[in-house]
Amino acid sequence: MKKTDAPKGDSTRVVTAGRRKEWTQGIVNTPVWRASTILYDSVADLREAGGRDTHHRLFYGRKGTPTQWSLADALTELEPGAEGTFLYPSGVAAIAAALLSVLSPGDELLLPDSAYDPTRAMGMGLLKRMGITTRFYDPMIGAGIADVITDATRAILLESPGSLTFDVQDIPAIVAVAKARGITTLLDNTWATPLFFPAIAHGVDLTILACTKYIVGHSDVMLGSVTAAPGHFARLRDTSFQLGQIASPDDSWLASRGLRTMAIRLKQHQASALEIAHWLEQQPEVATVLHPALPCCPGHAHFLRDFKGSSGLFSFVLNGGGEADRARLIDGLEHFGIGYSWGGFESLALPVDPQRHRSVTRRADAGPLVRLQIGLEDPADLIADLAAGLARFSAQQ
Repeated sequence: MKKTDAPKGDSTRVVTAGRRKEWTQGIVNTPVWRASTILYDSVADLREAGGRDTHHRLFYGRKGTPTQWSLADALTELEPGAEGTFLYPSGVAAIAAALLSVLSPGDELLLPDSAYDPTRAMGMGLLKRMGITTRFYDPMIGAGIADVITDATRAILLESPGSLTFDVQDIPAIVAVAKARGITTLLDNTWATPLFFPAIAHGVDLTILACTKYIVGHSDVMLGSVTAAPGHFARLRDTSFQLGQIASPDDSWLASRGLRTMAIRLKQHQASALEIAHWLEQQPEVATVLHPALPCCPGHAHFLRDFKGSSGLFSFVLNGGGEADRARLIDGLEHFGIGYSWGGFESLALPVDPQRHRSVTRRADAGPLVRLQIGLEDPADLIADLAAGLARFSAQQ
């Protein structure tokens, strides 16, 4: 296949990225290279290998094989301007390694109040025990983040849209303030993926994915990644090696296979979720739909300005009712499973209570919240299922 430097569209990149000839060896997909021990021809060869850069070189199984390198390379290529990517056995492991690569005892981390609960727990648990302070900020603060920063602030983590309530942050404004102060920015970009929000191109220093979600796409692998802007990868890689982090070759291979269809899957997730979100807006049992592409969602203007598209995860607020009413709605759904995670081919419904995970912002919702992961089923079937659920909800009002 003739190589050119011609620009590639997103769909082309997810198909071709990471498939180096020396790794595929004439096969379409990079094979699964499973390894712990790497053998050397002599003691001299072993000594020489230990003194050189092990990046993309066989050295020891914990440093990876072409199976892991192929996926990491592909994720780097999806982020124009990025230097490199490291893989982890879960999204939470990726968040931990990214934070530990930039924070030391005495430092301060700023977290959005809408952050993923395990990220919050990490700030108030592991990081606190290490002498690192975590403070929470209003996710909609934008350039006002300048007033929250202290002399000890070394990193600002963003999650946009925010977990559970999908607040869209003003990432360019926060990044601009951070760069002026010499502060590292990290973004949990799992919802949008690099296809809908190329984070490195927007100035973010470290972008984090729970590859468990849209990269894998089939609800059968735990995996995470961190992609670094120039000047940040070496410290990320060194920290990750020192932590002993490694993603298995089998999981990496499955993620690479999922990646090849991600662009077309995201288009369907987007179309179906928007159709269902617009339908929910019209239902009297629904007070608000929290979907970044809808005007009623906080930060909608930022979404229109910065994002190329929307994915399949959003929430809606019920118009009144309590826990038992929400449970009755969810329990009777036929096409929605009840479970954590998202990004797979199947639809999910989950009761969520964002106020339990807030520190500096307050919510006054009209009723309880339901988070939906819209899968690849026929949207008409999902709408009919939700209509029956809302009827069960309203019957008890």
